[in-house]
Amino acid sequence: MTDLFEVQQTKTDYSAKDIEVLEGLEPVRQRPGMYIGGTDERALHHLVAEILDNSMDEAVAGHANIIHVSLSADGYITISDNGRGIPTDPHPKYPGKSALEVIMTTLHSGGKFNSDAYATSGGLHGVGISVVNALSESMTIEVARDRNLWRQSYSRGKTTSPLEDLGPVQNRRGTKVTFFPDHQIFGKKATFKPSRLYKMARSKAYLFRGVEIRFKCDPSLIEADDKTPAEISLHFPGGLADYLTETMKNRTCVTTEPFSGFVKFPDSAGQVEWAVQWPEFGDGSSSSYCNTIPTPQGGTHENGFRSALMRGLKAYADLTNNKKAAQLTSDDICGSACTMLSVFIRDPQFQGQTKDKLSTLDAHRLTENAIRDAFDHWLADHPDRANGLLTWALERLEDRLRRKQEREIKRATAVGKRKLRLPGKLTDCSSEDSENTEIYIVEGDSAGGSAKQARDRKTQAILPIRGKILNVASATRDKIAGNQEIKDLTQALGCGVRDGYDGAALRYEKVVIMTDADVDGAHIATLLMTFFFQEMPQLVRDGHLFLAQPPLYRLAKGGKVFYARDDAHKDELMKTEFSGSGKVEVSRFKGLGEMPPAQLKETTMARANRTLLRVTLPQEYAARADVNRLVDDLMGKKPEKRFDFIRDNAANIDQLDI
Repeated sequence: MTDLFEVQQTKTDYSAKDIEVLEGLEPVRQRPGMYIGGTDERALHHLVAEILDNSMDEAVAGHANIIHVSLSADGYITISDNGRGIPTDPHPKYPGKSALEVIMTTLHSGGKFNSDAYATSGGLHGVGISVVNALSESMTIEVARDRNLWRQSYSRGKTTSPLEDLGPVQNRRGTKVTFFPDHQIFGKKATFKPSRLYKMARSKAYLFRGVEIRFKCDPSLIEADDKTPAEISLHFPGGLADYLTETMKNRTCVTTEPFSGFVKFPDSAGQVEWAVQWPEFGDGSSSSYCNTIPTPQGGTHENGFRSALMRGLKAYADLTNNKKAAQLTSDDICGSACTMLSVFIRDPQFQGQTKDKLSTLDAHRLTENAIRDAFDHWLADHPDRANGLLTWALERLEDRLRRKQEREIKRATAVGKRKLRLPGKLTDCSSEDSENTEIYIVEGDSAGGSAKQARDRKTQAILPIRGKILNVASATRDKIAGNQEIKDLTQALGCGVRDGYDGAALRYEKVVIMTDADVDGAHIATLLMTFFFQEMPQLVRDGHLFLAQPPLYRLAKGGKVFYARDDAHKDELMKTEFSGSGKVEVSRFKGLGEMPPAQLKETTMARANRTLLRVTLPQEYAARADVNRLVDDLMGKKPEKRFDFIRDNAANIDQLDI
């Protein structure tokens, strides 16, 4: 027992000699994640952001207007500005060291703690450039200050050369930083991505209209399919409004002009710039910044922005006596919007060194007050625009309330997949698993009857709909919500619509539109595709939507029987399969309801024989915008757009099936 006690005592002995003291920048190298969020690609590029932010602070403070960002072929990156330059005179608290060396080799040192030096800056913890130095294999600083040039080199946080006096210089001032990331920290394959650096530089230029950023990258580093320019000057006098206008140019929006502006806070407390636009289709986006630092998790400034828009629109609705708008939330107004927000404030407080979220309480009040006043005027000056935005927001409100009701119904009634509330018209399949199952959407009870007899009962479900369903592209949310055919279809699929869509809850692997092979059938299929495009676009993107290809003709001669999809296919079969003498019996199907179940199964529903066309949406943004525009032109509320389409394309039609 004594021996055991002695062994345990030895293992748990803990004294002063076990206390490790890390000096200088060693803590950064030991725990880089504490300072830059990790050692992955994002963290690697955060090094560039730290240096670029210092130059941006000089620009925002009014001391610089040109910044250079350059990536060389050997992987070194250089960032320079024409600002005041880092002080190089001896530091009073560190005899024998210049202020430059103290800043580069000591945590929590810098000019950002003194509000007289920088009123609004992004780097506030005094760790930015010293952290980059600690995590760099090589770094060189050149400072042009008071018409004299100085240079010093570093490696992994330590000086490798004394501060060199390179003599007088003319027409040059500011700081130039060149560094190479330490592969001991980031790995041997870690390299800067030209596209990522370009986007960073471009966003900074948009964020401060008074700066010009000159970006340059060695052409050998740009891949063939990368559209990053090798050299470009970035200067945007219009700021965020320019950026948003450029990114939204291919999208149909609720208002013709974005709501944008620029306001200085009272008592020189800073300023705010914003731009917001509301696309009719597709997802929104949100980008916010504080002192040019991205805040991807938002924060108090973003909360103030959203509050200003919500309260402003509700106040306008109150003036127009619209009582329903009282239920609006900021998500109804901002959730699908494309927003950009940039604030400059004194002494901002962030959550963490990577500054992903702003926590300064005053930012909420300052931002809300400034933007609310501008938004009130923007709405009052253009009632048509305001009414359109209010209508759009109320549609989002209806969607939200409907989703809430669906969730409540689901919680109350659904216990497992097969116990969901299902429409009475649905003839479900017997499989308990959605894998390999299909639902056929057919028009009318007659077609539904044939399809039920032709189906594989285990994996194929049938849902008949009555006539042509509602055109959702030109209908109000109330009409869509109240339409019985749409309710039946939504319930049968079980996955919800729009923002409430849940792909995991989709009850079938394939959703197949099966309509007659004639003009009416094509019209019904178009209405159904419009429904899925608008209400369940993710279902289409995930590849679940298909079009069945039932035949229009049956051709028979002797023992040979073929089915033709259309007139062109019929003519082709007549030449290739029935050449020679003898009469070919040609019969045209009047519709799926007139087709014997055995033939429907053989031609259209049996997996071994059928042809299905998958309905897809393009992945490219510009192509998706073209689809949005086409659907709006052909199925939307403006008949003149359909007339223009018919007029422009009528000459391309050889035959018209009426």
